Amino acid sequence: MSKIGVFICHCGENIGATVDCERVAQDAMQLEGVAFATDYKYMCSDPGQTKIKEAIRERGLDGVVVAACSPRMHEPTFRKACAEAGLNPYLCEMANIREHCSWVHEKGEATTQKAVDLVRTLVEKVKNNRALEPIKVPVNKTAIVIGGGVAGIQASLDIANGGHKVILVERDPSIGGHMSQLSETFPTLDCSQCILTPRMVEVAQHPNITLYTYSEVESMDGFIGNFNVKIRRKAKCVDEKLCTGCGLCTTKCPNKKIPSEFEQGLATRTAIYVPFPQAVPNKPVIDRANCRYIQTGKCQVCQKMCPTGAINFEQEDEIIEVTAGAIVLATGFEVKKTDFFPEYGYGKYADVITGLQFERLASASGPTQGEIRRPSDGKVPEKVVFVACAGSRDPVKGIPYCSKICCMYTAKHAMLYKHKVHEGTPYVFYMDIRAAGKNYDEFTRRAIEEDGAKYIRGRVANIYEKDGKLIVRGADTLLGGKPVEIDADMVVLATAAVSCDGSEALAQKLHVSYDPYKFFAEAHPKLKPVETNTAGIFLAGACQAPKDIPESVAAASGAAAKILGLFSNSELTREPVVAKVNRLPPPLFSTCMGCGMCVQICPYQAIDKEEIKNRSGEVVKIVAKINPGLCQGCGTCVAFCKSKSIDLEGYTNKQMYAEVMALINE
Repeated sequence: MSKIGVFICHCGENIGATVDCERVAQDAMQLEGVAFATDYKYMCSDPGQTKIKEAIRERGLDGVVVAACSPRMHEPTFRKACAEAGLNPYLCEMANIREHCSWVHEKGEATTQKAVDLVRTLVEKVKNNRALEPIKVPVNKTAIVIGGGVAGIQASLDIANGGHKVILVERDPSIGGHMSQLSETFPTLDCSQCILTPRMVEVAQHPNITLYTYSEVESMDGFIGNFNVKIRRKAKCVDEKLCTGCGLCTTKCPNKKIPSEFEQGLATRTAIYVPFPQAVPNKPVIDRANCRYIQTGKCQVCQKMCPTGAINFEQEDEIIEVTAGAIVLATGFEVKKTDFFPEYGYGKYADVITGLQFERLASASGPTQGEIRRPSDGKVPEKVVFVACAGSRDPVKGIPYCSKICCMYTAKHAMLYKHKVHEGTPYVFYMDIRAAGKNYDEFTRRAIEEDGAKYIRGRVANIYEKDGKLIVRGADTLLGGKPVEIDADMVVLATAAVSCDGSEALAQKLHVSYDPYKFFAEAHPKLKPVETNTAGIFLAGACQAPKDIPESVAAASGAAAKILGLFSNSELTREPVVAKVNRLPPPLFSTCMGCGMCVQICPYQAIDKEEIKNRSGEVVKIVAKINPGLCQGCGTCVAFCKSKSIDLEGYTNKQMYAEVMALINE
């Protein structure tokens, strides 16, 4: 006979205000198999947990039901308390009488009765529970960081400084990301390169970090603690061991008119190039798509001029296989180009630029050496209009979310413009000013009150060119929608921050979730903000959502801390809530028919086919085999199994039927 204890939590007034908790405890005591029932104001508190432990020891309970909040919130808390009292933690279940009852109903008899019903179902489930043991998985203490922006750099250094090996993979020729393109950073207006460059160099020189630039993840399999990753190192056509980084090849290359990605198309580069002067590694890469020799078989100037013989046109992509215990996704974001906005000039007006292009104009290392000049004719603009929320918060454009950083960098741009062009006039069209970080609101007020930026609350309707000027038409909503028309010399669009090209494909390779906008999705927005639903894969920076530098760095350090915690033990203890194929004595072995349906639909690639052989080595049956290290307990295979040969530990058919029958046979 079961001896089950039932513990009802008031959760302050969250439950107690609408549910008669004392009544629920009294009714629970009448259920078959219940040996003890009580209620308490805060069952998750130390005194509440002590009540559970004492009841288990003194009354010899062999099962526990805690009726409280969401199991996602406190199930580990109560299971740990049970384990400390000597009860297998998987003989403890939670009835959610907060989210499923008190929060969705008014106070009354029906609400209390529903709470009693929820308790009854879990009591019946516990009767069918069995003791489970955690799964032990060996941990490979190497981490892979995908993305070499400021978030990837921070995560790599934190993990490496913790004493573990890191493989940093960056698809561009240099690490640094968007932060390396910035002139100054808000709200302190300190030099971006001065902050970032030393960290880039530290990454390259760190003994625990292996840097693979111009590389991408090709595929991934395995599971937390034991990932197998294939990395494609794209052919640079330059032998990095021989190259000294002298730069002679870049000066001699005859193809000098390729738009520079780093300069956002405001300047050109050669076919063999280093992205920017502070690049790490500071060695050139050949752009195969624009190399005359590779495309036509004629040229080879760079090879002839190279003093060390480092140029190798025959170099091919290389696939490297590495193993790791954890992965950090830090692939960053991109900004929409001006051609996304037909109402602002179809991208055809050279003087309608993005915020990132303005950063390059303002940068001392940029195409104009820090002077603010119009891309069209090189003249200093006397009036500049900054358009915030260009594409963001715009369901019509398919981007209903806020890009978060635009209000701040638009204020920064207005300041930078005013600092460099003292007689100039900056105008800012905005919807709302969202400046929620430390010293952020003060920063935007400074742009308005001290630097003279003229803020106009309203959207820009359209932009067109007339007599060499860009006519910006909008409305001032603070003046009742009064039409506004400004003849500007340059327009800067704070274009929407969007996920990187290839994010969706990468998410599918790594089996992680992503939202409708192709940003990677966290496991829980509050409790697991840097974790994904795939155990062992973590998020850092703006690949998750638009973020500023401090938030990106904080998330990166958070991900690194999670990984250092994971690497603190040689073995990983995992929840045993995984799928299991039934096993029967010979000659059946299993009711599994070997159809392979579960293999195809498993989102975590945790299922393979297994051959069962007799003593003479003949294959007598093919059945499904589940890798408990990969399985995440989603239950998809259980639903698809035609022969009902798969069960989910902790949620077996027998347990589920018991819960349903408890409600039917009230």
